[in-house]
Formats: sequence, C-alpha cells, structure tokens
Amino acid sequence: MLADKIKFGTDGWRAIIAQDFTVYNVARVAQAQADWLNANFQNPKVVVGHDCRFGGEMFAEVVAKVLCANDVKVLLAQGFISTPMISFGVLELKAQQGTVITASHNPPSYNGYKLKGAHGGPSSPKDIAAVEALIKDDVTIPSQNLTHWQEKGLLEFVNLEDLYVAYLQTKFDFDALNKSPFKLAYDAMYGAGQNVIRRLLPTAVLLHCDNNPGFHGQAPEPLDKNLQELSRTIKSTPELKIGLATDGDADRIGLYDEDGNFVDAHHILLLLLHYLYKYKGMTGKVAVAFSVTDRVKKMCEVYGLPIEVTPIGFKYISEIMVNEDVLVGGEESGGIAVKGHIPERDGIYDGLVIYEYMTKSGKTLKELIQEVYDVVGSFVYERNDLTIDNNKKETIIKTAQDNGYNIFGKYSFNRRETIDGVKYHLDNGGWMMLRASGTEPLLRIYAEGNSKEETLDILENVKQTIL
Repeated sequence: MLADKIKFGTDGWRAIIAQDFTVYNVARVAQAQADWLNANFQNPKVVVGHDCRFGGEMFAEVVAKVLCANDVKVLLAQGFISTPMISFGVLELKAQQGTVITASHNPPSYNGYKLKGAHGGPSSPKDIAAVEALIKDDVTIPSQNLTHWQEKGLLEFVNLEDLYVAYLQTKFDFDALNKSPFKLAYDAMYGAGQNVIRRLLPTAVLLHCDNNPGFHGQAPEPLDKNLQELSRTIKSTPELKIGLATDGDADRIGLYDEDGNFVDAHHILLLLLHYLYKYKGMTGKVAVAFSVTDRVKKMCEVYGLPIEVTPIGFKYISEIMVNEDVLVGGEESGGIAVKGHIPERDGIYDGLVIYEYMTKSGKTLKELIQEVYDVVGSFVYERNDLTIDNNKKETIIKTAQDNGYNIFGKYSFNRRETIDGVKYHLDNGGWMMLRASGTEPLLRIYAEGNSKEETLDILENVKQTIL
C-alpha cells in the first residue's frame, strides 16, 4: 500500500480531517514515535492529550493504543487540554515525550500532531526529523480497548488541567489579580484555555468559552480580524481595561487595550521584556524569530541584553532556552515564552504576566505601551495572508530569494535578509517580509511602518508588485 507522505512543518504535522488527517495516518505517526522512543530510551513514558478540535479524543486514543502496543507507557489526559498543559505535564511527570493532537490556530477543518520534549517544550528539530524519517506506509492499529492497556499497566489517566492550575497558583497572586482595578475580558476562541481562566479568574468576563469543535466556522487564531466581538465588548463596557485572547490550543496570545485596540505580538514581546528587566530586575538572552520587529533589537541594545534571531518555528527558540539563560523568547504569531516558566509558548501565562504588570504598576495597557515607545519609538505592524495558487506562491518566493525585486511601488529598500523567508529593510525606516506558510496554503506579507496608514500602504504596494 502506497501511503501519503507525512511531513512535519514549523510546528507539527497538520492536515485536513478525513482527507489526510485520518486514523490510519495518525497511527503511522504514532508507530514511528514508538519506534524512535524504544530506540532511544528504556521503558519510555509519553504524555498524550488533545484540544477541542473535532475528533481529538478519537485520535488521541489511537495514539495511546499504538504506543501501548509497543510497550510505551502512556499518561493519557482526561478531557481536552492546552498544549502548555502537555509540555508542563511531560516535565512534571518525568516523561520522555509528549503528544498533543491539535492544529493550533488552523481552520476548523484541520487537525494535527505535535511532539513535545522531556524539557517541557517542543521536541528539537533533530528529534522531530528522526521521528518523521521512521514513518512507514503500513501500520497495524491495535484492536484492544483502553481498559485492556490500563489492566496491563501501560495506560494511566492523568488530570493535566488540575496539575497546571495548581502550578499557576504558585506563580501568581490571584487574590490581587481578582481585585485588580483593571477588569479583564477573556476570549478563548472556543479553544483549550477556557477552563483555566474560568477557574483562576472568576471576575473575568468570558467570551467563547464553550466547547465548539467547529470554532463557529472561524480559524481560532488571535488576530484582530478574528476578535472583533472582544474588541466591541471592551468598547461597550467601561470597566473592562484589558482583553486577552488565546488560540485553539492556548499557546498563542492576543491582547486589547482599554479602548478596544488590538495589541500585536511585537508589542507584547516588548512589554514582557520591559517588565521583566526594568521592573523585576531579571536578565538573560532574548531569542526571537526572523519575522519579529527590529525594535526588540533596539530594546536589547538599550538594556545591554544579548539577542539571537532564529528561523520561524518555536522549536528553534525552545532549543536555545533549554541550553542558555533566556529572558524572553517569541514569534510574531503570538507564541511567546518567558523566564521562570517552561520553555514553551503559553498564551495564558503570558497574559497573566501582563495582567500582573498592570495591577502592580497601577497603569493601563496604553500607558505601559507608551513606556515601551519611550525606549524604542512608536511603530505600527500589520500582516496580510494571501491565499494563492501554490505555483504562483513558489514563484514569488523564488523571485524574492533570487533578489528579483528591486523596489516595491514607492518603497525602496537598503538591505535584504534571508534567514527564513525574505525580509526587506526599507529606506523609510520600516521593513517588510515575504514568507510562505509552513502549515497552510498561504503567502504571508509582513510590514512595519511609522503609522497605520503607512503600514497599510506598504502592504498594498508589495501586493501590487508581486501579484
């Protein structure tokens, strides 16, 4: 039997449910994972769970059965869980690896398979490649049910949500946060973070915190265009001073200020860096993906902190965090990790740090952003995701990589970088970047300017040039 080629992208393997993401293909990946674990560890143990997506429980059970049939001990999460819960669970329960069935922020027709390492973050690129290389065409799916593997001592159910909530209660003063003068609204986007905020912040206003595997037809990605109800809720409710949103598996963050204006990941990275260094006296290296604003470099220069730029994919940042002292690591997409927590993106943890910052300083989000601007200057960032024919997409990227673009409308550039995608440093002081998505049929155009009008104009000029 000739089976589909399974390829892990920037963050796991993702595919459309029932088309490529099938029980059989999930079992093929699980068998490769079992083969890799048995080749590298004695009596390996894996934490397995799923988020709120359609079929999550079924696919997680298939993974558990295949692993158990290969003598790999499985700690299977009860109910839906977030990706950070799996990563924390792997570390806390001393497992060799974690598996979470999730397609993160992708549209509801997708599901996916993420691998987590023993360090409490994404498995290393080397380990992921090793598992991928072991995926075979044929696999046998065990017929025994979960009770059979429980009785054999190879399967154990664990409550990762309780474990994670208890951990967060040791990291934050929730009495103070629940009495904060800045009331918080939280949009779970029908994702896996919904129970945590409900339990820890009963004073919060909750949106889309019910189980809807179809996400109401919308991709659970915390972008401004997907969060307009949260924005309107803040604008119409004077006591609400901050809006927090997390994606489908709750490892990405989006924020809104007291006026209902979106605060993107670049600003969140700068806020976290500023708070941890300036207010809490913490130091360390800063690791950011290639698509992050250069204002982070500027803040690092001002504060005397080392910085490293990585290809896109949090697995590269996590690897640095495991081996070095990292203060903040993050991506443009809203995946951010901070010192004092696991080396993993965690939208809820990051949101709680920002909420703590506001509560302790007595300042609104707008006031805190102004503190950041006082250090690095003001800027506006936007991104366009273009759904275009794959051949056209590849032609555009190849042209960019071959230095085939000399100018983008009225915007000239003085420098070009090609770490991951192609980034152009514009003569007006801003930048723009072209990159093909690693998990969806999209071409992304990133841009930063000095005002919203200028940034949108950059995007339009780029779009007209390349299409």
